[in-house]
Amino acid sequence: MIVMAIAGALVVAGILGVVAEIAGFEVLPRRPRARAVARRSWWQRLSGRTRRLIAAAVVVGALVWVVTGWVLAVVLVPAAVVVVPWLMTSPEGGRDIERLEALEEWTRALSGILTAGQGVEQALIASVRSTPEAIRPEVTRLAARLRARWTTQAALRALADELDDATGDLIAANLMLAARRRSAGVARVLESLAESVAADVRARREIEADRAKPRSTARWVTIGTVGLLIYLTFSGDFVEPYGTPLGQVLLALYLCVYVAALVWMKRMARGRPLPRFIGSLVKAGAR
Repeated sequence: MIVMAIAGALVVAGILGVVAEIAGFEVLPRRPRARAVARRSWWQRLSGRTRRLIAAAVVVGALVWVVTGWVLAVVLVPAAVVVVPWLMTSPEGGRDIERLEALEEWTRALSGILTAGQGVEQALIASVRSTPEAIRPEVTRLAARLRARWTTQAALRALADELDDATGDLIAANLMLAARRRSAGVARVLESLAESVAADVRARREIEADRAKPRSTARWVTIGTVGLLIYLTFSGDFVEPYGTPLGQVLLALYLCVYVAALVWMKRMARGRPLPRFIGSLVKAGAR
C-alpha cells in the first residue's frame, strides 16, 4: 500500500508539473542575478507565511490519513493550500486599468502645463505635484533624472521601461518627439492622446466585467466541489473504493485533470498585453 501511495504521489507531482508549465510558473529563475539566489531552494524562496501554511497543511493531511486511511491526503492537502488560492484570485487587470487612468490624468495635466507656455522638460518636472499615486514613483524618478542632467530622450525611455506598457510607450514617444521638434501643437496632441487613453480604459473595463463572470462561476463551482469532497470523505461508503491503492491513484488523476481544467480557464480569461515598441528591452530583443 505504501508503494502504491508513493506511486500516486509521484503521479500527482508529475501532473502538477505539467499544469505548472501550462500556467507559466517558474520554479527556478531563468537568469539568477547572483549565485546566492541560484543556490536557494524553492522552500527558502517562499514567504514565511506560505511556509507556515504548508507546514500546517502537511499536519492536517497526516491527520486525514490517520482518520480516513487516505495516504494521498498528505500530498493533496498541501497542494490544495498552494494551488486553490491561486486559482481563486483574479488577474491583475484592475491594477492595469488603474495605471491607465493615472496615465490619462497625468497626460491631461501635462497638456494643461504645456498650454501655459512651459517647455517639455519644465512641464515634466512640474507635473510631479499633480501625478496620481499609481504612477507617482515612475514620474518622480523621471523628474529626478531630468534634474540630474539626463537627456530628455534617455529619461523618457527609462520612464517607458518602468511603466512597461504599450500606452506608456505611446505617451513617451509623443513626448520625445515634442522635446525634439519643440513645436507649438504638443498640448493638442497630448489632449487627443488622453482622450484615446480614456476610450481604452472604458473598453478594458467592459472586458474585465465580462471576464469576471466565468471566473466567479468557476470559483463557486470549486468551493462546492471541495466542500462536497470533504463531506464525502468523512461520511458514507460512496468514496470507500478510493481508499484502495488503485483508487488513490485514480483519485489523484481525477483531481489533477480538474485542476488542469481550472488552470486552462484562468489562462483563457487572462488578457495579453499589447506589444511595446520602445525601451531597452525591445531594443535588446530586436538584435
